[in-house]
Amino acid sequence: MTTLLSPPPAPVTGPADGSGPTPAPRAFSRRTAITLALLAAFTVVLFVLALALGPVRVPLADTARVLIGAAPSDPRWQVVVHELRLPRTITAVLVGAALGVAGLQMQTLFRNALADPFVLGASSGASLGVALVVVAAGGAGAASFTSGFAGAGRAGVVAAAATGAAVVLLLVLLFSHWVKNAVTLLLIGVMVGSATTAIVSVLLVYADPQRAQHFLLWGLGSFAATTWADLVLMAPIVLVCICFALATVRPLNALLLGEGYARTMGINVRRARLLTLLAASLLAGVTTAFCGPIGFLGLAVPHLSRLAVGTSDHRSLMPTVILMGSAVALACGIVSQVPGSDAVLPLNAVTALIGAPIVVTILVRSGRGVGGAL
Repeated sequence: MTTLLSPPPAPVTGPADGSGPTPAPRAFSRRTAITLALLAAFTVVLFVLALALGPVRVPLADTARVLIGAAPSDPRWQVVVHELRLPRTITAVLVGAALGVAGLQMQTLFRNALADPFVLGASSGASLGVALVVVAAGGAGAASFTSGFAGAGRAGVVAAAATGAAVVLLLVLLFSHWVKNAVTLLLIGVMVGSATTAIVSVLLVYADPQRAQHFLLWGLGSFAATTWADLVLMAPIVLVCICFALATVRPLNALLLGEGYARTMGINVRRARLLTLLAASLLAGVTTAFCGPIGFLGLAVPHLSRLAVGTSDHRSLMPTVILMGSAVALACGIVSQVPGSDAVLPLNAVTALIGAPIVVTILVRSGRGVGGAL
């Protein structure tokens, strides 16, 4: 059976005769390299399909022309692909990668197979930050819910969402020092998230009815509300946080083997926890601010990635999670737009329909309890 998490091989300091250090294991196995190549190709295919498919189908040839800067056969395709679908598709790539990385960080940090930004309440905390901006700062713009708060703007919403996510995760992390059982900690996270959601509901009672309605629609999740101007703010934050996560591979690998082992490896455990929490909070906060609280991506993508590469070594997992998250998010975005129809499905409904069976199947196949899954 495939386990959900198997610790990476411990580093070898050197042979007993002192003749010299033993070479460290390779970061990428042949299986990992093949998986990354296939995921990259699959992501490119889904990216092009996301641009071509929708209520109006754009010919693939014209889609390619727009991407390379050539004139399409019909000027309308330029507007549809470049102005409407390309920002949405890039957003899906960024959000999928961000939530996948944040989910992986949380599952390692909390040593819990069911930890992710949504389950542990980070998304609820981010929603609380946005709700506070809604009540305190005024109305929304016409284009999208979070585009025009008086005195705040996109930067204010992102800051509020990231702060809300960080506060909730800090509470859960604080409880993790007292509660060692993984299931209990998971339930505490769910309860903190539920309490945060209750506070949001109370705030909406005192909000303007129109703004409250916009908030509820925003809460269903969508990749379609972002514009090129939004991506100027969103993309750098996500990319910087992902680069930071890639730089924390060694501490995360050490934490898989326990905090005691991590300390013997010279890891500052307290600093590693705080930095990992900060990166995960920013990733969850910025994606929630722009796209709403999106469930299951942060939970399912790390498990799919572990199954794909057959290891929990973060040197292999991090790039796999980035590509896997992008591919899954693109697939969910394509389904939510219902190609050939004017209907648009709530993104969270699609991610739940796809993610829930995946997580259940993985947990059943593992043959282990939630607490032992890590």
